[in-house]
Amino acid sequence: MIPHFVTLLTRPDQAWADIRRDEEKNSSNYLVHLLLWALLPAICMFIGTRYVGWSLVEDERIWLDTRSAFQLSALIYITIIAGTFIMGFFLRWMSRTFDARPTFNQCVGFIAYVITPFFLAGLGALYPTRWIAILVLVAAGAYSTYLLFVGLPTFMRLDNRNTFLYGACTWGVGLLVLVNLKVPMILFWMLALDPTYERDIPQNQSYGFEENRPQEEPGGVDNERRFNERPNE
Repeated sequence: MIPHFVTLLTRPDQAWADIRRDEEKNSSNYLVHLLLWALLPAICMFIGTRYVGWSLVEDERIWLDTRSAFQLSALIYITIIAGTFIMGFFLRWMSRTFDARPTFNQCVGFIAYVITPFFLAGLGALYPTRWIAILVLVAAGAYSTYLLFVGLPTFMRLDNRNTFLYGACTWGVGLLVLVNLKVPMILFWMLALDPTYERDIPQNQSYGFEENRPQEEPGGVDNERRFNERPNE
């Protein structure tokens, strides 16, 4: 698992040849890679949302309680595993059009290794901010696309003439699967599991917390002062 992980990042052409050889010996060889590395974004999401928090306005931090953070992390882990198997099914189904004959396990394993950069991108969840999320996801998407097009001819024994079309179809289906899994997952977490948020509200030096600041009512102190200052008639 670790040698493939390193070579995927340094020498992807060699890594795909080694991965294909290992998959031919053991078609479920990818499971260790998938099940362990999928824990990385889930664990980082738990730490980031529970202990680090995020900010929507200046000087305010928001956290999830332990139950909500654990539920979100577990759903992310399940979604990653389910999405990988769904993509493996579609990759196997599309392979008939491009004269490739991989097994279902080989297709799932191929997707598991292609999305390796997204596992690393999960480290960005340790400090959940908008710009860090955009940066790591764009970088992971770019390198995963590179792994996809480099790996297709080697791993799938595919003719180079069909590589671009097969890769473009895989990329498009992957985007659809991502949207159709992530959106329902987030909606289920928000609406069905009812997450609990904890907020650190900034304190005003004059009045204490914002909700304790006195409020003027219509016809209140100012109107009474003007009435007292009016000369007697």
